[in-house]
Amino acid sequence: MSLPHFDPSHYDAQLADKQARLSGLLAPFAAPEPEVFDSPREHYRLRAEFRLWREGEARHYAMFDPGDKRKPILLDDFPIASERINDLMPRLKAAWENAALGFKLFQVEFLTTLAGDALITLCYHHPLDAFWQTAAERLAAELGVSIVGRSRGQRLVVGRDYVEEELEVAGRRFRYRQPEGAFTQPNGVVCRKMLNWAHDVLGERDDDLLELYCGNGNFTLPLATRVRRVLATEISKTSVNAALTNLESNGVDNVTLVRLSAEELTQALNEVRPFRRLAGVDLKGYDFGSLFVDPPRAGMDPDTCELARRFGRILYISCNPETLAANIARLHDTHRVVRCALFDQFPYTHHMESGVLLERR
Repeated sequence: MSLPHFDPSHYDAQLADKQARLSGLLAPFAAPEPEVFDSPREHYRLRAEFRLWREGEARHYAMFDPGDKRKPILLDDFPIASERINDLMPRLKAAWENAALGFKLFQVEFLTTLAGDALITLCYHHPLDAFWQTAAERLAAELGVSIVGRSRGQRLVVGRDYVEEELEVAGRRFRYRQPEGAFTQPNGVVCRKMLNWAHDVLGERDDDLLELYCGNGNFTLPLATRVRRVLATEISKTSVNAALTNLESNGVDNVTLVRLSAEELTQALNEVRPFRRLAGVDLKGYDFGSLFVDPPRAGMDPDTCELARRFGRILYISCNPETLAANIARLHDTHRVVRCALFDQFPYTHHMESGVLLERR
């Protein structure tokens, strides 16, 4: 993780630049001006990763500027991280004096939630033993967190290996289990805005939704309340297990989740080949009216873009506006952009999250 150049006085100008950039990328498709959803100026990031850097006998939290891994930036606090992370940083640092916890510790990862939960991952260059376990249990109780210890071939859990989040969408609260090491949206406040926007844009439907790249069910839960049924896919086992737990704990019972990649589901829908993981799933029984996608930075592959043409409505969340524009270009002859949005998940960086609704011409 690189250190962004944090300066709240420049925030509005940076956000305006992002808006102009997104508008320019979408201009060839006659898209409307994007709706803009800003971020808190500080304490917005719910996860953070630090290397440990030794100076003499002291060790410090350290990060690096992009492209320079030799010159560390030493930190005592981290203003863009959540208040919980900033509270935990000095207390954890004091615990490094304990030899059982500090010996050959080289990396620390924090995962927190808007709901107040916290998990700390400690990464080591040596095997963990019973002395470490005892010290970690004592520290976890003192800090009110869960702790995961990692070394080569080892993963020891003190407490839970996940945090619990709670997000309100359209007046309903959804609970999310977010596993250690799995992807979660880093900016909780903006994530909540994204979920509410997607819920509003999808609208109330009397048909079915196909969702690709569903992760831990972040969007699945609120969107499932807007349609008859959802068929959702995800390839990561960890995310699939979390999504299944989240569906059950929220009482969402109209979702069928299968562990397939987007490319594999495209092959299944095109009847290229069968998949055992789809046994018992009647693909032809679905009446898909909308497609929801939240792909990785590379965007949708060409075959998935061709699959998307079949849908009357495509709701697309993107972490890379360039690949979003490239995908829209492939769909522009059959679909038009009717709504778009900029979500500032990553203030003080060039990165942005965006969303579009495409409807068939």
